[in-house]
Amino acid sequence: MDNPPEDPASAQRARRWQLTAIAVVIGGYAALSYYSSARPEAKGLGAGLSIGPIVLIGLALVWRWTPRLVAVLITAALGAALYRFWPALKENYQWSDLVQQAGVYGLLAGSFARTLLGGRVPMCTQLADKLHGPLQPAEIRYTRGATLAWTVFYLALTAAIVILFFAAPQKVWSMFVNFATYGLIAAMFVVDHAIRRRVLPHAKRTGVLAAMRQFLTG
Repeated sequence: MDNPPEDPASAQRARRWQLTAIAVVIGGYAALSYYSSARPEAKGLGAGLSIGPIVLIGLALVWRWTPRLVAVLITAALGAALYRFWPALKENYQWSDLVQQAGVYGLLAGSFARTLLGGRVPMCTQLADKLHGPLQPAEIRYTRGATLAWTVFYLALTAAIVILFFAAPQKVWSMFVNFATYGLIAAMFVVDHAIRRRVLPHAKRTGVLAAMRQFLTG
């Protein structure tokens, strides 16, 4: 039996709730992370926020891809290791933060860059085609250039994160990675959208929020 067609209004509300939930999680994580870096007594919270996502993702993959007994043993071993080395992790969690933050944006830069090589479809072209394809030749040229621009942007952001970690006070670095980076990404979306409106005045438009939602949720 065929499923009934999805109500467009319900789908739109679901997408809005999805985007709102993502924003709340990111905002809450950023606020707690900054709080932990600003308060010496909150190092335990900072360490938990720093390694928690990595541990949870790793365990999720282990439980999905390995036999149950192996997953149990790995989980137990990881728990014992965390208990044994927790004092050291708590005192030096900033290094884990650096690897996490630089790694995320470095991977994003690499993800955009690899789609520019070997005859692949550029990342921005893929996103634009999902939003309002099929694309015209001028749109394909523009989105290829936009993919290059995003690659350079994320490379610069990664470099800034590393440089500020060693050159600025911890509170300044934490403010940058937890708040300024999201502002810069939002500004980049706005600039990209404004340039696209000017270069491709007759192209279909779905708005900055739609592009951001597509980028975040796929």
